Amino acid sequence: MSDEGPGFFADKHVAIFGLGLMGGSAARVLKGKCRRLTGIDPNPAVVQAALLQKVVDRADVQPGDLLVDVDLVILAAPVNSIVFLLSNLPSYCPNRAMVIDFGSTKKAICEAMRTLPYRFDPVGGHPMCGKETSGLENADPSLFKGAVFALVALDRTSPVARMTAEALVGLLGSHPLWLDAAVHDRHVAATSHLPYLISNALAFCTPVSAAPLTATGFASATRLAGTSPDMMMDVLQTNRDAILASLHQYRDHLAMLENLLSTGDLTQLRYLLEAGSENRNRIEMFSKGDTL
Repeated sequence: MSDEGPGFFADKHVAIFGLGLMGGSAARVLKGKCRRLTGIDPNPAVVQAALLQKVVDRADVQPGDLLVDVDLVILAAPVNSIVFLLSNLPSYCPNRAMVIDFGSTKKAICEAMRTLPYRFDPVGGHPMCGKETSGLENADPSLFKGAVFALVALDRTSPVARMTAEALVGLLGSHPLWLDAAVHDRHVAATSHLPYLISNALAFCTPVSAAPLTATGFASATRLAGTSPDMMMDVLQTNRDAILASLHQYRDHLAMLENLLSTGDLTQLRYLLEAGSENRNRIEMFSKGDTL
């Protein structure tokens, strides 16, 4: 819409909780495009680095009185940390503010958002991008470009908050996708959280003696195993039921493949392999906006 773009945040004070990969990358995009950019991170070394590199205008390990006039609060931290921050946000921000998060699961976060005083205007968010490497040192302003950015409206979310969320997504270079929190969590269980478990299990089961024979296939299949377990524990905990459902479906299908290979039923084995390949092609086509 016409109000979106680089000038949308020119008169706004934006605060980012968490100056790691996601928060730091967003800060590098927002710097110079808002009235003031404040960063809050519990690690003093990160705060010092952010100030030295001029990633933000102001930063500290605690909000103190930095958020008195904040307009937009971005919560870019692990899921359980976001839930904790939401419980304390009323004491950090005495005035009206919009709140959006970058968390990997949405039900638990949106439930916490519902308990906020009504001076807060919340939107759930999840940028569908990232790296295996974390931290401010890996922050990249192009991280969000071309990615889908999932957005979840609460019953109380105002049209202004929706517009602000879409303006932020557009500034980051992403594409907004509005959906329900439960739908989001069910889908990312299959597309992100289960793949992490599979990648991690494959890496664990591969003998180190096989290292000379690893190539691009192994690298791509185990890439997600390099993701921080600390971050993923929050994800696994807060999206457990949806992940278990995907894991059970995957385990059942893997058992079918094992049985067909064990019994030598190559015809049916080939059929299932072709079906998997075809479904991947359909998913890829749909993700690009093609009609199925």
